[in-house]
Amino acid sequence: MQPEMIRSVQLGDRALSAPASQNFSEAWAKKYLQNLDNQDDIESTISQSETAAETADSLRQVLRTTSAQAWTQTEALLARELIRHQIDHQLIDPWAVAKDAHEVYEITLSAYAQQLEPFRLSRLIAPNLGEIRRKHTAIDPRVIGFISMQFHYSGQMLLNLALIAARPLLSQYFKVIDDHLYMPLQRAYDAAAQHDYSAPALQTVQRLIPLCSPIANRVVDRVARVNPTYQSHSGRLGDVNVRVSSLRDTEMFQVYLWVCILENSVSAVQQELFPLCVMLYPRLKVRWEIVRQMLHLLNGEISTHLSPAQSAYFKPYYEALWAMFSPQVFPD
Repeated sequence: MQPEMIRSVQLGDRALSAPASQNFSEAWAKKYLQNLDNQDDIESTISQSETAAETADSLRQVLRTTSAQAWTQTEALLARELIRHQIDHQLIDPWAVAKDAHEVYEITLSAYAQQLEPFRLSRLIAPNLGEIRRKHTAIDPRVIGFISMQFHYSGQMLLNLALIAARPLLSQYFKVIDDHLYMPLQRAYDAAAQHDYSAPALQTVQRLIPLCSPIANRVVDRVARVNPTYQSHSGRLGDVNVRVSSLRDTEMFQVYLWVCILENSVSAVQQELFPLCVMLYPRLKVRWEIVRQMLHLLNGEISTHLSPAQSAYFKPYYEALWAMFSPQVFPD
């Protein structure tokens, strides 16, 4: 799960014309800008050590290598899951995935070098990432686990090669990539396009959009306090990298719930989120009890911000999600 997320709004490879979708996108864009207050300080620090252009140029030189290494790391993590989940290995082309990652990070490093705001980067690459997600998951949505980890590892390797002073701002650009691959944003935009502006389901989701990051922060902090000695594959819950991943995952669960509300269906959770968690969490040593704590706190946080009428749209999908991760299904 990961730190505050900088999000954007672009509607994949076709613009949304419906007012409801435009309003949804505008709300998401505003949320995206919530956490940029410290950007001037970060940029000032970078200028004292190495320019963004120099950082981007040095990282471009190792893009091909990091893409290849990231796939090796992804295979080491998930090769056994490919067999366990009976996923057709022919659906995963490592060369195509590495090529996609290389191209997206090339665009991202160029945007960083030009100091474009992260939300503008998101508008720039959202169509690419939407197409990548669709292309690789068209036959089997579970393939998203391999794609997202390839991109995630690529970003982590590039960050580790950058100067320490450059990492805080650079990580904000890389988070744009992570967010669009882990979260079904394009699916949410498409679902929003099917609603009138005044539709109660859409109004419920729009109420939750600006609360997504604050809710994630409170939930992740509470779980870390309750489990001070717990350690996953990447470290303790309070460690920076683990907190960053935790925040991302807590926001991811919220976005999947939005999709359920907008589609009036639990299929997004059944077909994508649940298999993704079953594939990744055991490998990353994330206990199901930790997931249940997150879900319990998430329910409490979200419920306090919804009217009774709005809660009626949220509760059925939360309850379905809770049932999937219940102790009856995953006894620790």
